[in-house]
Amino acid sequence: MSLGGRLSKALLATALVVVVAACEERRPEPEKVEEPPKPDVTLTRVGFDALPGWDDDRPSEALPALVRSCDRLLRAPAERAIGPQGRGGTVADWEEPCEQIESLSDRSAQGGAAEDEVREILESLFVPFSVEGADDDEGLFTGYYEATLNGARFPGEGYDYPLYRKPDDLIEARLGDFRADLAGERVFGRVNGARFEPYHSRTEIDRGALDGRNLELIWADDPVDVFFLHVQGSGIVRLPDGSDQRVGFAASNGLDFTAIGRELIRRGVMEGRDMSMQGIRDWLRENPEEADALMQMNDRYIFFREVEGDGPIGAQGVALTPRRSLAIDPTRLPLGAPMWLDTTWPARDEPLQRLMVAQDTGNAIRGTVRGDFFWGPGEDALEFAGRMKQTGRYWLLLPRAAAERQSPAS
Repeated sequence: MSLGGRLSKALLATALVVVVAACEERRPEPEKVEEPPKPDVTLTRVGFDALPGWDDDRPSEALPALVRSCDRLLRAPAERAIGPQGRGGTVADWEEPCEQIESLSDRSAQGGAAEDEVREILESLFVPFSVEGADDDEGLFTGYYEATLNGARFPGEGYDYPLYRKPDDLIEARLGDFRADLAGERVFGRVNGARFEPYHSRTEIDRGALDGRNLELIWADDPVDVFFLHVQGSGIVRLPDGSDQRVGFAASNGLDFTAIGRELIRRGVMEGRDMSMQGIRDWLRENPEEADALMQMNDRYIFFREVEGDGPIGAQGVALTPRRSLAIDPTRLPLGAPMWLDTTWPARDEPLQRLMVAQDTGNAIRGTVRGDFFWGPGEDALEFAGRMKQTGRYWLLLPRAAAERQSPAS
């Protein structure tokens, strides 16, 4: 073949490559179909037969908690929506169920309503919905308790560690008042000259930042007990005359909470599987020289108020019921609603399945399937609460009127 022929063929091949490449460049890429993000909360209507252990519980024990929540809910106008995005329906939806629950509670307290009857009436009033988050229908369930400590009205004779009232210079700023996209966000601080700055830290307060302001509510005899009272947020103070004074959460300084247990794990003092509130408390008491520095790592500081009558008082504004009150994330689910809980007892592989009422929340209780089980006061409650770190799930029970407005999976 002549040189000219070979050049012609080479030029033709090159042209074909260019043409094919050009076609490939112009060929539209297949459209990427992105699945919509899964909602943070998915409620799916089920029957009561889907609730593990429903027939084995003693639901009458939850009636006092339900009555308290009902009383609180019904104080609001009938048209008011309950819970985030109105997931709990409206106040009007709860009027009839709450009336029947109060009557049922009275009869049950007088021995006139058996457990089966209580169960049947609850089934007639409510519809269960399985609760699922963006990731799973299972989550973490921890426990808390009402701390007890020894204290006095005045300092001295060993009572040297104060519980403070809320200071009058502690200011709450609602950021939504300044920017709409920050609605629901809050910061706490104080005015210093022309500046708004963070409030005093734990270390600053313990070193005297509030001295001389007559804010002392109670004086306690043990700094470790005071620290655990700050972690729990409420407790019972046993006074020298033998009487008790209940104290409850009034405010916090708004600074971040630091879990000192994680620091003990980091130092190799404890292993994660052995971590418990009892273990932390024992270590602090056995190592007083290191204890103060460790507790100072938690900048968050709690201020208290006296609570008369039943308690402690939860986020819904009602007294909590031991082993029947549950702390949940109120940005996901409605406070005041009954919940069916399916988890296991702390430190043993036995089902813990019972009717609870969502009446509280907490700084660490965040997420769709996340709960904190209230065990009550005293050392027995601490034993369970301190060891509780279980996986589990729950179901939301809605009044039938509210349930009818829920889609099958919403």
